[in-house]
Amino acid sequence: MKSGSDTYYSLDEWLAPFRTIINERIERCRTKERTLTSGKSLQEFSMGHFYYGLHRERDHWIFREFAPYATDIWLSGTFSGWKEMPGFSMNRINEYGDWELVMPLKALNHGDLFKLSVHWKGGSGERIPSYANRVVQDEHTKIFSAQVWCPGDPYRWKTETFTSQATTPVVIYEAHVGMATQFEKTGTYREFTENVIPKIVAAGYNTIQLMAIQEHPFYGSFGYHVSSFFAASSRFGTPEDLKELIDTAHSAGLRVIMDLVHSHSVKNVNEGLGLFDGSPDLYFHTGNRRNHIAWDSLCFDYGKDSVIHFLLSNCRYWLEEYKFDGFRFDGITSMIYYDHGLGKNFTSYGEYFDGGQDVDALVYLYLANKMIHEFRTGALSVAEEMSGMPGLAAPTSQGGYGFDYRLSMGVPDFWIKLIKETPDENWDMGHLMHELTQHRPEEKIISYCESHDQALVGDKTLIFRMLDAEMYYGMMKSHHNLVIDRGIALHKMIRLLTFATAGGGYLNFMGNEFGHPEWIDFPREGNNWSYKYARRQWHLAESKELKYQYLGAFDAAMVRLQEKYRILDDLYIGRLTENSHDKIIAFTRGDLLFVFNFHPSTSFTDYGIAVKGKFRILIDSDDPAFGGFDRIDRNTVFTSIRKAERGILNMPLYLYLYLPARTAMVLKREPVKRAIDV
Repeated sequence: MKSGSDTYYSLDEWLAPFRTIINERIERCRTKERTLTSGKSLQEFSMGHFYYGLHRERDHWIFREFAPYATDIWLSGTFSGWKEMPGFSMNRINEYGDWELVMPLKALNHGDLFKLSVHWKGGSGERIPSYANRVVQDEHTKIFSAQVWCPGDPYRWKTETFTSQATTPVVIYEAHVGMATQFEKTGTYREFTENVIPKIVAAGYNTIQLMAIQEHPFYGSFGYHVSSFFAASSRFGTPEDLKELIDTAHSAGLRVIMDLVHSHSVKNVNEGLGLFDGSPDLYFHTGNRRNHIAWDSLCFDYGKDSVIHFLLSNCRYWLEEYKFDGFRFDGITSMIYYDHGLGKNFTSYGEYFDGGQDVDALVYLYLANKMIHEFRTGALSVAEEMSGMPGLAAPTSQGGYGFDYRLSMGVPDFWIKLIKETPDENWDMGHLMHELTQHRPEEKIISYCESHDQALVGDKTLIFRMLDAEMYYGMMKSHHNLVIDRGIALHKMIRLLTFATAGGGYLNFMGNEFGHPEWIDFPREGNNWSYKYARRQWHLAESKELKYQYLGAFDAAMVRLQEKYRILDDLYIGRLTENSHDKIIAFTRGDLLFVFNFHPSTSFTDYGIAVKGKFRILIDSDDPAFGGFDRIDRNTVFTSIRKAERGILNMPLYLYLYLPARTAMVLKREPVKRAIDV
């Protein structure tokens, strides 16, 4: 690859010493692509789901499996009394390790349960097929099985031609279907479709990010210990139910992306892939690289072509079968470093190129992003990555690895640390803006105050950390105290500042927009298998007597700024004021002016902001509709003026504003003929 202005690293002079390594890595990606495709396309290579697994043809069933170390494989299930019966023995059809079984149509029926009985030298065991697209758990035995899924009336899409626009910045509503109900139970796809999608539409978000879609044995894993990569979790409903959810979202103009877990796999033997054909290295590393020391899971060997084929086919499957609009790739940092990035701060560029990187994983991510964008115009790919690996969110055409966005994982950590450790009066406005706006020059980022990570049991959301016990009895609209007033004011300001400074996209976790109380804790032995905290209490935001309604209303008004004024389209932020003594921040983005007074007690009259123009207030956090104290005249038209002072010529123009303590406002620039001198 030639060095030049067409490469992402031309934007960063600190990468100059590493250009040779960067070019070698990208050339390795391109060489692997040529080897795998043999002159065809990655789309064509990524079609394993059409070959492997169970398929109904016109006059027969055909089932194929990849198991090179197996010596014998039988299909068993409810149709055979779970025994190895004649007519259900698979045949090895090549040296590569493919097995095949052809059966008459009458052999299997929709809804039948089945597994594989796999034999190998020295042992045997029951396994769920690697490409199983429907897996269910017995309510009583808790055992998982594959299920024949071939309904007589397959789902008919209403929005066949939905096309998401990759150029439209994402405003993401991160959601978990199972805990999206307010009742103490596992929610369903249908309940989400009927009850939650309308809330997301009303709140102004344009993208839904669904967690825990791939089948996972342990509900409390939040979906991150996947066992069956091609199966949509049946605990939430049927494949048709999920398709209806996505179809309904598309009809409302919403993208739907999913958390894709290709960073590791569950260790369960019966449900997972760990010893699928008796060998530990079919999909995963052996030796000290096999087990993830922090996650108690198995690590994929991305250096194997068969693993790349499996994972790329998985990407295409979800785009094709369910019409997802892209992915949030989980655990990228863990994938691309031999030590999984554990305990490292990544303060030196050398840490990205010192030989501690799994280049095979980088090659896979390059191929995955290239295939995803080739297959679906407008598809999105988001990297959950915290090390800041250069080029990760740069186009493959510019020598990058092709992600559209990187999650700005340091931002929520910064907010939590600031709230926990620093008194309000000591907040540094310059440091705050630096943390919110820093990102690599070649990439777009998605900012967020808090995701599901900050809401898990053992941690606290921002609102709960600020209000704590006061939240249980102080959220009535008729009740006021300093703790509640502070928490509500800062909740609005923190979210607006994070949103308004986002480097391309924004994310909110379900319920946090209205300050959902307490934490998330899935049913487990330690809480007596309770669903009390694995749900969302929507009624709190809907009650006209509670202050949660204020927070939800403010969030919706904030998010609508993108829909109406496209503030995230232009990444430029015109920084005007960062005054730590006064606790004032002011900046422009597009035609909007954002002004924040974080001072805990001091309000300012006629505070000067060095900006030219005439402005009207669009929204302000002191509005009574948002739980404010109505100290601002929202009908005023503010015009920049030049205050004449004796002996000083050409005084700059200032906009003079009344800024109450702990408030934020958004103003829109209006047409103006000339400045006014007074």
